[in-house]
Amino acid sequence: MRLAVISDTHLSAPTPWFMDFFESHLREADALIHCGDIVGLDMYSYMERNHPNFHAVAGNCCEWRLSQELPAMLRLNLGGFNVGVTHGWGDRPTLPARLPEAFGPGFDLILFGHTHRQTNIRFGDTLVVNPGSLSQQSPCMAYVTLNEEPVVEMRCEKTPR
Repeated sequence: MRLAVISDTHLSAPTPWFMDFFESHLREADALIHCGDIVGLDMYSYMERNHPNFHAVAGNCCEWRLSQELPAMLRLNLGGFNVGVTHGWGDRPTLPARLPEAFGPGFDLILFGHTHRQTNIRFGDTLVVNPGSLSQQSPCMAYVTLNEEPVVEMRCEKTPR
């Protein structure tokens, strides 16, 4: 199973750039995971309509209605793996280390956003991954392949958006 993981799009509605990015990088994934700060309901609706296995959490910059409808933390079973998804909160440098405790035991993979920095680090049996931000000058994302264990491939666009 291949996950396309994005975060921090910071868009109210899909732009032409995002729609092209979606077609090129996100549509074919088995699951699309957004780690928060989608920002607008139109943006959320676009991804929900266009990907059959779309999951998202609220971020600290989402418009009020969206932040009320989306969970802060999501627990999923994908390809037999226990996956946690959150945006994140508080002190950015210490966030990755705080996530395994916040979710509790039994998670193979925790996906998060908030810091805008790509992260791929293991804490005990849990792999903690931040795909980076799509709102940066060089937009970033991650693919996570779930086979015998999660394998992470980080990507950043060479052409600024």
